[in-house]
Amino acid sequence: MNKQEKNQAIETLSALLKENAHFYLTDASGLSVEKTNKFRRLCFDKDIKMLVVKNTLLSKAMEKTSANYEPLHDTLKGATAILFSSVANAPAKLIKDFRKEGNEKPILKSAYVEESVYIGHNQLEELANIKSKNEMIGEVIALLQSPAKNVVSGLLSGKHKIAGLLKTLENKKAN
Repeated sequence: MNKQEKNQAIETLSALLKENAHFYLTDASGLSVEKTNKFRRLCFDKDIKMLVVKNTLLSKAMEKTSANYEPLHDTLKGATAILFSSVANAPAKLIKDFRKEGNEKPILKSAYVEESVYIGHNQLEELANIKSKNEMIGEVIALLQSPAKNVVSGLLSGKHKIAGLLKTLENKKAN
């Protein structure tokens, strides 16, 4: 790779880092070709972009952005694959499910999710439990609808009493 190609790769990685609020750094080395292809296919199906990168190029790309990726630099050792996703917890769930099938890798090195840094494979469970934007919106809507549903339910359950009360009042007027 000549200097011009390296600079182009750094620019491309830098642009990807700026465009994506969530990315995971993993070690997928040692997976067989079959398992690597299967993992890539699963990434594609979940709309996760997977790139195998050189650590030095990724480090330089991180330095070119305005975000603070400083804590991630220590995890740039060995083989590194970067997973970009628009959904914060999608790569964590994918890694977790893939490892449940008896695969020892990929191993989570670190993750950058909504300006928060997670270091180490022991953070995978926490990352998988992060709620996505759509899940949070759904919960907020459900919470907002709950009081309104209670009011409507109360009004509907009392309509028979109101109808009975009106009949009683009509009968008293008629007498």
